Amino acid sequence: MGTNYKLALALIVSAVTFGAAVQGLHAQVSTPVYVIEEIDVSNLDSYLKEYAVKSLALVNKFGGRRLVIGSGKITPIEGDRPKARVVVLQWESMEKMQAWFNSPANQELRKIGDQYAKFRIFAVEGLPLKSN
Repeated sequence: MGTNYKLALALIVSAVTFGAAVQGLHAQVSTPVYVIEEIDVSNLDSYLKEYAVKSLALVNKFGGRRLVIGSGKITPIEGDRPKARVVVLQWESMEKMQAWFNSPANQELRKIGDQYAKFRIFAVEGLPLKSN
C-alpha cells in the first residue's frame, strides 16, 4: 500500500507542477495592443463635454489604459503632420480592445463624437512583454 500511495502522490504532484508551468508560460508573455487615434475636432467644447469624458470612462470600464491623450506637443518627424489631437490607448489583448470598440456603449458614444470630430483610428499589436 505504501507504493500505491507514493505513486498517487507523485502523479498529483506532477499534474500540479505541469499545470503551474503551463499557466506560468501563459502569464509570462502577453502581447499588448495599442489603439492610435488621430482626431480632427470641429467643436472642442462640445467634444470635450459630451464625448471625451464619457469615452475615457468607457475605456477604463473595459480595461484600457491611456498612454497619450489630448493636444500635447506633437513633433512631426516625417510625412504629413498628424491631426491636432492624438490619443494612444493600451489593451492587454486584441480581444479586449475589440470588446471595447464593438460594445453597444461605444457605438452609441461614437455617434456623439462623430458630430464634433473626424476620427482616424487603428490598432497595432505590440511586442510581447514578459511579466515578472
